[in-house]
Amino acid sequence: MQRRNFVKSLALGATSLSILPNLEPFLPPKSLGVQLWNIREYLKKDVTGSLAKLAKLGYNQLELFGYDGTYWGKTPKEFSKICTDLGFTIISAHFETGRIDKAKGTLWYGWDKAVEDTALMNIPYMVCAWLFKEERTSLDLYKELADKLNKAGEACQKVKIQLGYHSHNFEFPAIDGIVPYDLLLERTDKDLLKMEADLFWITKAGVDPVAYFQKHPGRFPLWHVKDMERGSEQFAEVGHGVINFDRIFAAREIAGLKYWFVEQDQTSREPFESLAMSRDYILKKKY
Repeated sequence: MQRRNFVKSLALGATSLSILPNLEPFLPPKSLGVQLWNIREYLKKDVTGSLAKLAKLGYNQLELFGYDGTYWGKTPKEFSKICTDLGFTIISAHFETGRIDKAKGTLWYGWDKAVEDTALMNIPYMVCAWLFKEERTSLDLYKELADKLNKAGEACQKVKIQLGYHSHNFEFPAIDGIVPYDLLLERTDKDLLKMEADLFWITKAGVDPVAYFQKHPGRFPLWHVKDMERGSEQFAEVGHGVINFDRIFAAREIAGLKYWFVEQDQTSREPFESLAMSRDYILKKKY
């Protein structure tokens, strides 16, 4: 299942997990979250070994993606056990709408089963992660999405799961004078749908995340923490770009922040090295 068709996969060539840098074991803090999209190419080759390297870096909370009835060929029960054995807590999982590609385990196709499996894994959040270009062309499509999110949120609520929506930059340019992101916030029930604020994409859209936190207090329990390279506006290791995380984290209470995840969609470095750099900055700042 494709999560973002505009993000190019990393060209790993002949690199294998066995020849990655020998990362020293790291004593984790109370919580350090990461979105598995960072290591997507490695998960295709070695699920357990890849997760073990994340654990060695000190990450201990996960956000998943890629559900199609399984996670990388592992049943939900099998995958959950692998994570538990490595000391991870799974906080959230990403899903797509299925409206265009009709993929399994999506809002439009097989949502009830996805909710059932997520509840089986004791994951407290399910997040709508991505919209294809064809889903972003009109306000009517966003209205239909909002209505579907309300219904999906009701199904989640029945098993004590919170539904969320992950932002990019494409929800912010106005269509017929209306900002789609505002439409989603206003047309959905604030209890049925929370928001996962991606700090990179909101910044790239030219929008102030803190202003949104203040306008919709308590609506943003999940964040993606990723930085933006100066000049190029490409992805950067956390603390190595231009985003003012001090200011944003100072607003965590009004945002309603509960969990956040390091994510870097692309990197010129080996992904585990980038994750170590982000970890070091975050721990220094004590976010």
